[in-house]
Amino acid sequence: MVEIIKVPLADRTYPILIGTDILRSLGEELAAIGFPHKVAVISNPTVSSLYGAQVKSSLEHSGFSVLEYDVPDGEEYKNFQTLQSIYDVLVGNGFDRGSGIIALGGGVIGDMAGFAAATFLRGIRYAQIPTTLLAQVDSSVGGKTAVNHPLGKNLIGAFFQPDLVLIDAGTLNTLDPRDVAAGLAEVVKYGVIRDADFFNWLEDHVADLLDKNPNALIYAVKKACQIKADIVEVDEKEGSVRAFLNYGHTFGHAVESLSGYGQWKHGEAVAIGMIVAARISCRMGLCHQNDVDRLTRLLQTLGLPVSAPVFSLEDYLAVMQRDKKVRNGKLSLVLNCGLGDAVLKQVSDLKEIFSAALSS
Repeated sequence: MVEIIKVPLADRTYPILIGTDILRSLGEELAAIGFPHKVAVISNPTVSSLYGAQVKSSLEHSGFSVLEYDVPDGEEYKNFQTLQSIYDVLVGNGFDRGSGIIALGGGVIGDMAGFAAATFLRGIRYAQIPTTLLAQVDSSVGGKTAVNHPLGKNLIGAFFQPDLVLIDAGTLNTLDPRDVAAGLAEVVKYGVIRDADFFNWLEDHVADLLDKNPNALIYAVKKACQIKADIVEVDEKEGSVRAFLNYGHTFGHAVESLSGYGQWKHGEAVAIGMIVAARISCRMGLCHQNDVDRLTRLLQTLGLPVSAPVFSLEDYLAVMQRDKKVRNGKLSLVLNCGLGDAVLKQVSDLKEIFSAALSS
């Protein structure tokens, strides 16, 4: 059974297909939407060794001409050098505006392959085949693409929507527990900012999720994707409510940047960032201490960190002041209102706010 969610963006509307053992239908699904005949499958050695042959077989069976290209595995390779290598392969193999890109992998692959698609020849079509829980519930949906800059995460990027997102929950069976937990951090985020009932459901189904129960995972993925699709529909380019999806990310990105990309999983850093944001919300009277405690317990039960690594407050502030959400020297923070809602607040007294949150 395949669950279908639409991301409704007028003439750029596209489907998210969610199911188990549906990689084999990739070629058929792409052919049905008139995807370009010549495609480059961008992946990494770990993912391509697991799923590359099946993806290539499905594509070729549906008449596609397939070029496979693997980039190194890890957040530390999400940079200009790796992006340049993708361009080199596309140019060297005669790709043109009638060609397409398929991102097969986690968030790093999706972001880089998507940014390559957005910028190569000023834009060619692409599809997302996310193989990690984190990518399935977050980065593969909504059209955010980017590479990292040495001074900050995702500072160079573009909004560029895919033609198709195909999510095979079966790929999660090969994830190690740390990667599953990292993906669940983003799932928790959706409950905090948008759906208190979903947050309650997560509290009740921790064991099922950690055991990778397929029904629980598909429900969680579908719920997260639907919430994100609803938000992207009304705010594609983060002019208003889409910013809520950055809950926990401002401080989380600082953790990743200061620690060195790859030392912390993105979801782990976001978990820490959510706790910092919740503490700030509590101090501002937007939520109660009980909300902070429930969030902390849920994240800890999922095996996620809740304490920030030791860096100076000045170092944290310096990174956050380079954040994409800084406007005229003020940083917009996403803060939770209880559990199930959020608000965006511009703050200028960063030192006082974060000093209190980190000392709580």
